Amino acid sequence: MSSHNPSHAGTSPPAAPAGAGAGALAPVVAAFLGDNQHIRVTAYDGSAAGPDHAHYGLHLANARAVAQLLYAPGELGLARAYVAGDLEVVGVHPADPYPLLAHLLTDLRVRIPAPRALVQALRTIGAQNLRPAAPPPQEHRPRWRRLAAGLVHSRFRDAEAIERHYDVSNTFYRQVLGPSMTYTCAVFPTPDATLDDAQDNKHRLVFDKLGLEPGQRLLDIGCGWGAMVLYAARRGVHALGVTLSHEQAQWAQKAIAEQGLGHLVEVRYCDYRDVTDRGFDAISSIGMAEHVGVRHLPDYFTFLGRALRPGGRLLNHCITRPNNTGRTRAGAFIDRYVFPDGELTGAGRLIAAAQDTGLEVQHEENLREHYALTLRSWGANLTENWDAAVAEVGEPTARVWGLYMAGSRLGFERNLVQLHQVLAVKPDDNGGAAVPLRPWWRP
Repeated sequence: MSSHNPSHAGTSPPAAPAGAGAGALAPVVAAFLGDNQHIRVTAYDGSAAGPDHAHYGLHLANARAVAQLLYAPGELGLARAYVAGDLEVVGVHPADPYPLLAHLLTDLRVRIPAPRALVQALRTIGAQNLRPAAPPPQEHRPRWRRLAAGLVHSRFRDAEAIERHYDVSNTFYRQVLGPSMTYTCAVFPTPDATLDDAQDNKHRLVFDKLGLEPGQRLLDIGCGWGAMVLYAARRGVHALGVTLSHEQAQWAQKAIAEQGLGHLVEVRYCDYRDVTDRGFDAISSIGMAEHVGVRHLPDYFTFLGRALRPGGRLLNHCITRPNNTGRTRAGAFIDRYVFPDGELTGAGRLIAAAQDTGLEVQHEENLREHYALTLRSWGANLTENWDAAVAEVGEPTARVWGLYMAGSRLGFERNLVQLHQVLAVKPDDNGGAAVPLRPWWRP
């Protein structure tokens, strides 16, 4: 598609098709955007609105785009139209629509169009085109229809949600994540560090905070493609990783064999709640708690505490809200297209849940700026590998990822979401924590 070619920004709108109406659609859509000087709106009826030389543009490619916006106003309708290719973007690459989203979020001033303009627009569309349009196949069922898979955060429903997100394609994830195959926030020693160096630095930070030494035992829940357990095993630690993604488990098991680390590390395809091993020296949970569900946090931390030996340490690394009192459910786009049933809460609520189960919190830090940099790097990877990614998973799925990563980057930059690492210890029977008096790791 040509819509992502920056050279097309500010060009004349497409010619009106034969039999088109008076050209009313673009002005109506533009009215909702307010007096945005950076965005031009064009439509299939030949209409256009907004500055001629705007940096970015939106193009309504067909009547189905309008139907999506009418029947699901807001982010869900926009996402449906964009993923299906009915709403095209001009001046940005679909792998990384971040600049357009940044302008929309900054300059959006919603205005309701005049009734006369709305009536004219509806006539242009035609009554036959006002029927609800089916959502793209990439969209997950609404929450009420997921009850067939069990209650929210039941084992079967969690497995279905994880597989839906993570079993897309290992090849596709490699194109986006890079060689580290690490799908969590990196820790950048400098803003210009490479993504691979920043991910390695994150694993080093987790390893050091947990105080791991050769011969000790690590449990990594939600281990992904095995990057953390492999990092630990290369340093002589016995590591067990668990994941609910079959494709992740296969990738990790192959990497373990290729690196000759089978005597030190194991990755299991199972629910973390099915792990019966006990007495671990340390547990890492990196990007896992978002899938647990806020009501289940006490059970989650209780399980982790039971799996630790006295004096054992836990590092919980997860996305959080900037407060502890707001909504926990994800927005419509994230819930339907990215993380079904995902829930976020504030770091304070996480810490309280850990403390209430008997764990002693030793340290916490917010790494939200690091996640913005991580997402910037993933967006650059998807842009560079766009043609191969589209060939692997199809353009609609690739568009989902570009939109999701660009929107998330904005969220972290603008403090709509955060990323907290919480370090805790399981005290012994006498209250001993067996930790140094001051932080023992390099930042």
